Amino acid sequence: MYTVTDQNANEKLVTTAGRIADHREKYHEAVVERDAQAATKQHPRGKMTARERLNELLDPGSFVEFDKYVRHRSHGFGMEKNRPFGDSVITGAGEIHGRQVAVYSQDFTTFGGSLGEVAGEKIVKVMEFALRTGVPIIGLLDSGGARIQEGVISLSKYAQIFKRNTMSSGVIPQISIVMGPSAGGAVYSPALTDFVIMVDESSHMFVTGPDVIKTVTGEDVGFEKLGGGRTHNQTSGVSHYLASDELDALDYARTLIGYLPDNNLAEAPIYDSDTAYEITERDRKLNSLIPDSANQPYDMRTVIETIVDSGEFLEVHPLFAPNILVGFGRVEGRTIGIVANQPNQMAGTLNIDASEKAARFVRFCDAFSIPIVTLVDVPGYLPGVDQEHKGIIKHGAKLLYAYAEATVPLVTIITRKAYGGAYIVMGSKEMGADFNIAWPTAEIAVMGGQGAISILYRKEIAAATAAGEDVAKLRAEISAKYNAEVTSPFLAAERGEIDNVLEPAGTRLAVIKALRGLRGKRSEMPTKKHGNIPL
Repeated sequence: MYTVTDQNANEKLVTTAGRIADHREKYHEAVVERDAQAATKQHPRGKMTARERLNELLDPGSFVEFDKYVRHRSHGFGMEKNRPFGDSVITGAGEIHGRQVAVYSQDFTTFGGSLGEVAGEKIVKVMEFALRTGVPIIGLLDSGGARIQEGVISLSKYAQIFKRNTMSSGVIPQISIVMGPSAGGAVYSPALTDFVIMVDESSHMFVTGPDVIKTVTGEDVGFEKLGGGRTHNQTSGVSHYLASDELDALDYARTLIGYLPDNNLAEAPIYDSDTAYEITERDRKLNSLIPDSANQPYDMRTVIETIVDSGEFLEVHPLFAPNILVGFGRVEGRTIGIVANQPNQMAGTLNIDASEKAARFVRFCDAFSIPIVTLVDVPGYLPGVDQEHKGIIKHGAKLLYAYAEATVPLVTIITRKAYGGAYIVMGSKEMGADFNIAWPTAEIAVMGGQGAISILYRKEIAAATAAGEDVAKLRAEISAKYNAEVTSPFLAAERGEIDNVLEPAGTRLAVIKALRGLRGKRSEMPTKKHGNIPL
């Protein structure tokens, strides 16, 4: 039986509940109104809003938002009256392919997406959540940079973000999708992440903008040429994929996540595969892939697509340093990383850009326990004064360091040329490769036959030239002898540098067997704080 006191308490609860509902409705309406206003600004530009991007990236209905109703403090210079809920970024967690990820999406329609105290706190909080729970973090960037009105507070928050980027490196995958401007201090967070995706003619990244550059140096340059998506994909190498539009960028990120583990202690997801365990007609096509002429190019992607499940290869950095290929595939449904010389670009030579591109990828795979398959057809390092003066010695050593430090399963296939220092760096046995295969067409030596005989038999060639003999015939004979006695893969196999010489058609099955045998690989490195990679 209720007393008068009980009745009053119940009435108070009902009143309080009503007030809470009113506040919730008010807050919700404010957020909905802001999203609607954002749409009217973004859609005419061909862009999605910050929330629409998250909805497209994540599995439907999986997003859980953090700090939806927080508002910036009123200490910003001249910002006392404009305090929208959520500030300039949306943060939270959701799922991609049923796997959890942490996300944040900057809202350019709120304070130009600039980073102030509250926006910085939100990003730091979701980054710490990702690190604490061991899930990938994906940032959707669309920001004018530091919030000028909040001064040093904004800079402090950037520093906190950079610190957490660094702490997360090698622990959880970090992906940045640049979907608008990323200026000033804002560029360093994506630069510290594992993968940067940009949208063609929509994304821009630069430390100093065109106006500042013109004032300081007198150079007149536009946004696109200075820091557009194509510039950072082809020239600087800052970006790893150039998307045709925002949907393409988000789709690439979803596909990429499918190849990656949640963290450095987890395995990458394993998918069903229709692997054939006998040599197929597609395998046999590799037997005729290598041209008769050693100087004739071919496409190494053909080899990659033959080895991986369903011929699916997710290339990373496709527009930068095209003389080397890196990316992900699967063998028996398990993720592998692929590093391959590309003979139809600069003859597959290694240069500064190719060395850095491959080294970065090898180190990523090693950090997340992804086996690496290396395909070798390399005539050497690119010669030239420009390369030497820009530090090919130092930059080329980065790839050496990456392979020497790697403890993941390493399988190497030499298809044709493997000369000099370039042979050593591309996953050679003594650099730590576990299983090395060569095709019968492989040539393993300090240098190719023509170059070697020009040094070793220069007197004989000079004498033949003076005597009017057929020098071309003499060179061909000596070169054939040199190749048989020095460059033959069977000689390397005799010395234990090659584990097997097999017909190209058997490559896929050999890779399957090698990776199976290496699943239990355990490697220990000397105790140290960290090495000093030649940066």
